[in-house]
Amino acid sequence: MSDAQTLIENRPPTVAALFLERVAATPDAEAYRHPVPPASGQGPDTWKSLTWAQAAERVYAVAAGLIELGVQPEERVALASSTRIEWILADLGIMCAGAATSTIYPQTNADESAFILADSESRVLIAENAEQVAKAVAHRAELPDLHHVIVIDAAGVETDDWVISLAELESRGAAHLEKHPSLIKERVGAISREQLATLIYTSGTTGRPKGVRLPHDNWSYMAKAISATGLVGPDDVQYLWLPLAHVFGKVLTSGQIEVGHVTAVDGRVDKIIENLPVVQPTYMAAVPRIFEKVYNGVAAKARAGGPAKYKIFQWAAGVAREYAKVSQDNFRRTGTHSAPLGLYSKHKVADRLVFAKIREAFGGRLRACVSGSAALSPEIGYFFAGAGIHVLEGYGLTESSAASFVNPGEAYRTGTVGKPLPGTEVRIADDGEILLRGPGIMQGYHRLPEKTAEVLESDGWFHTGDIGELSPDGYLRITDRKKDLIKTSGGKYIAPAEVEGQFKAVCPYVSNILVHGADRNFCTALIALDEPSIMEWAKENGLEGRPYAEVVAAPATVEMVDGYVKELNAGLQRWQTIKKFRLLPRDLDVEHGEITPSLKLKRPVVEREYKHLIDEMYAGARED
Repeated sequence: MSDAQTLIENRPPTVAALFLERVAATPDAEAYRHPVPPASGQGPDTWKSLTWAQAAERVYAVAAGLIELGVQPEERVALASSTRIEWILADLGIMCAGAATSTIYPQTNADESAFILADSESRVLIAENAEQVAKAVAHRAELPDLHHVIVIDAAGVETDDWVISLAELESRGAAHLEKHPSLIKERVGAISREQLATLIYTSGTTGRPKGVRLPHDNWSYMAKAISATGLVGPDDVQYLWLPLAHVFGKVLTSGQIEVGHVTAVDGRVDKIIENLPVVQPTYMAAVPRIFEKVYNGVAAKARAGGPAKYKIFQWAAGVAREYAKVSQDNFRRTGTHSAPLGLYSKHKVADRLVFAKIREAFGGRLRACVSGSAALSPEIGYFFAGAGIHVLEGYGLTESSAASFVNPGEAYRTGTVGKPLPGTEVRIADDGEILLRGPGIMQGYHRLPEKTAEVLESDGWFHTGDIGELSPDGYLRITDRKKDLIKTSGGKYIAPAEVEGQFKAVCPYVSNILVHGADRNFCTALIALDEPSIMEWAKENGLEGRPYAEVVAAPATVEMVDGYVKELNAGLQRWQTIKKFRLLPRDLDVEHGEITPSLKLKRPVVEREYKHLIDEMYAGARED
């Protein structure tokens, strides 16, 4: 048996037990860093650290406070908050109390928040601020199971018997622990591996979200499997900004407890660029949209610097991609990253002119990024690989506790999601669907046995709904969502995500694109442009001072994007090409329900919203 298998098979039943082990092993080591805004509201944040022992003191106080409120094992405690240190401490407190966390995105509207609270039968809600408390208050009459609301930031909130502050909960918990010092150890010791730990609601593209039941053993397995990959070590510094209500962010907290490295926590997306040089992470996880935005931002900045600078950038981007492809190919054959002397020399020059600045913007110490949640365009992946920002794509679903596949360190292959985590099995069905089995797979959907039976076979195989291919040596490539494949009226199958990804690598101004063509004779696209990038372009092209909607409607803008569409089409099969497109009057967003909080496109919603534009593109067209 390998060391990895031994590590996984001898795992404790819960992450709560792992947390107690971590605190006992390295009590004085730094566990977390988090920002503290200046009291005046002006100037940079200061960063405060918590050791494992200091974090444990707060975690145990939260756990004891919940127990004192009457929370029983497996009862749900909902968390409605952005990513911040209190989210992690509260989640660990819930687990150490033997209860289960129900996650709610802070952007979720009051109606859907109330649905999750009711469907999960949450007994307590831990809410970030007055805005989140107000959602529960508005639906209080429909939530008979909700006995208490705990508010993290109590500013502007009137507290009473029903609403208390997190500080008050911790104070009560600390007092309770003085009377019952062995309470936490006893509660954690009584948790079984099959006991519910987390109820994560997937933001589905249609209908109400489904609650995915993830027991304690899922997270314990994930923690050990992440450690077994060897991708992270105790000296790493992780920058965690992903939404913790999403399974991708949540799994990173489990891995950290097992490995024991430092995590800097700040979910404010608008602070990422400012935080990176301060945090200087050695690794971080992100979704493809972040890499697309960085790439588009660098390209737009180069273009704004004049034709000469833009030409240098384009040359450097070409060198980066060529270098990454050759280097990865050589590693596959010889086990070493190498390139011919001529390409190596060009890469050295490009590194000095362009790549070094990009690495500096990421903090200068970044070893690797893990990208997940959606497909990253290979061309953007190759660009960053060649620039020395190694993007390791991974794959998993809420139903598989997030991390089923990840690229293996130096042996990573851009365009694939790598190999299965130790302990996870994979097979490809006859129709190309990816099936998974292992300790990370969910128990089922909460109170939806029929839905569970649709995807989970009796022998444990889970139907992902994704189409993929396995290489002979076990690397997985995702080609599309099964339900998103387009079949044209001519009988040709098209993977829209593949075409959309290629366009994002070609056009530096795109934010979102939806390719349409099901049962049609040709493909069309709805394109939303990235506001900061296109407004910079507008300044240089006689459109300065005009609002975004006017800029995207301008003939010059349409003509510019048309040039990129032609460039895209040149590399596609005839039936994949985009014959017509329309620019959207605004970008797609979470608030309008067009993308999920994890930035995935909700195709049915967008197609419904912009049906008039789709109809317009096909009006009068021959569909034979």
